[in-house]
Amino acid sequence: MLPLQLGVSLDPQQYVPQLVSAATAVLLFVVVFAVIYLLGKSFMTRAVEEGLRRRGFDETIIGLAVSTTVVVTAVVAVALAATVAGFGVVLAAFATLGGALALAVGFAAQDLIANFVAGVFIIQDEPFTVGDWIEWDGNSGVVREIQLRVTKLDTFDNELVTVPNSDLANAAVVNNVANDQRRVSVGFGIGYDDDIGQARDAIVDVGSQIEGVLDDPEPTAPVTELGDSAVVLSGRIWIDPNTSSYGAVRAKFVEAVKERFDTEGIDMPYPNTELSGGLEVTNIDGAAGATSD
Repeated sequence: MLPLQLGVSLDPQQYVPQLVSAATAVLLFVVVFAVIYLLGKSFMTRAVEEGLRRRGFDETIIGLAVSTTVVVTAVVAVALAATVAGFGVVLAAFATLGGALALAVGFAAQDLIANFVAGVFIIQDEPFTVGDWIEWDGNSGVVREIQLRVTKLDTFDNELVTVPNSDLANAAVVNNVANDQRRVSVGFGIGYDDDIGQARDAIVDVGSQIEGVLDDPEPTAPVTELGDSAVVLSGRIWIDPNTSSYGAVRAKFVEAVKERFDTEGIDMPYPNTELSGGLEVTNIDGAAGATSD
């Protein structure tokens, strides 16, 4: 009632230009965004996918790159459409807010980002693949699954271990099945009075008869140590880790050599210590003794 009491007339027509201008800007924003996004998505995703696939990248990384390209294309389309439509001030405000949020999220999720980046390098460089037996920082297991954030492994006790990818990327990882040949070494101690040649022949003969042991390189048994209680010969045989189990072959090797040594009378001495010198016993008068009434 106040505008009427003051003699001010309300003319709806005066708001028509502003409404038309706002509608035009919104329509222009939608059209420009749709054109840039659809064309950019079609061209950029195809270029990224074909480029990475031509260079032999893993499909997981290709999928991640394509998804990231779609998001980046959408952000660029929004920015260009807002600029064309005259939303520069709003765009600047959102850019400032987005930068602050990105900084905060970056600090809060730095470990997550580190694991993510490490996962990309592990998938691409392939220091190990699914099914490989690896060791790192005193741990070991068989790789079950490689994800972008973590790697899952099965231990030999059938326990599931989930390891952050950054731990594997920053550690010295031993891949026990990466090569076609692997040496199995076992130390066998014999007595100092035993015949080294006889023991060596026994170890080599036993090693050559175990299933899964390669003929080339041949089994060997050099003397590697003169211990306190035994002469140590290192029985060395070679296997293909992709077809033979390291643990099973080693167990058969140890058992067969022990049985052969027992058959041929070759001693496998226990660790012992020899004391030299004399022992003096002194009877002290007044020592407590048994008494009876």
